[in-house]
Amino acid sequence: MESVITPRRIHLSIWCVWIVSILMGLVPMFGWNNRSNLKEDQMEYLSCKFEQAMSMDYMVYFHTFGWVFTPLLIMMALYTEIFYLIRKQLKNYSTQSTGNRIFYGKEYKTAKSLALVLLLFALSWLPLSILNCISLFDPGSTISPAFQPILFLAILLSHANSAMNPITYAFKIKKFKEAYIKIIKTHILDRVILTESGSGEHTLDEICQK
Repeated sequence: MESVITPRRIHLSIWCVWIVSILMGLVPMFGWNNRSNLKEDQMEYLSCKFEQAMSMDYMVYFHTFGWVFTPLLIMMALYTEIFYLIRKQLKNYSTQSTGNRIFYGKEYKTAKSLALVLLLFALSWLPLSILNCISLFDPGSTISPAFQPILFLAILLSHANSAMNPITYAFKIKKFKEAYIKIIKTHILDRVILTESGSGEHTLDEICQK
């Protein structure tokens, strides 16, 4: 495991994720937008509204199918395989060494926590994705007075997913919880105490020891 997960590979993965995300987010600016569907008199002036600027083809075929449904299906398949392998290993070691049972038991708990993150992702993004598909394939349904409020709630839910993950990690995975506590203690509480004391000589650890 140590030979697979290294700081260099972690940093490289983070950079790749950010670069790909930025490039994919710029796709509408490269031409896949709603400009081609505008009438001649709308070319010079366009209200700054999401549904007028963004192409629903892009939102459904590229965003929903490419970056919601496909990753979700792949992750579901991977987690199914992970749970199968871990449970298989737990059965194999049920009558053998305690150390291996403890190790795979911890791995199983971690996998369940990450599966919860995947479930929250699905619950957060599927409503908006389904509504986008309805908007493209059955535009008449969007005329309903209830459609717009439901759409706004779905958008809010999809954005809330980003706030759910850190909370889920903190409550379900011990290492994340310890890292959050360390960050809060080092970068927030210490600075507040130093600012209030005005001396700049006492940290949170020093005050707690007194």
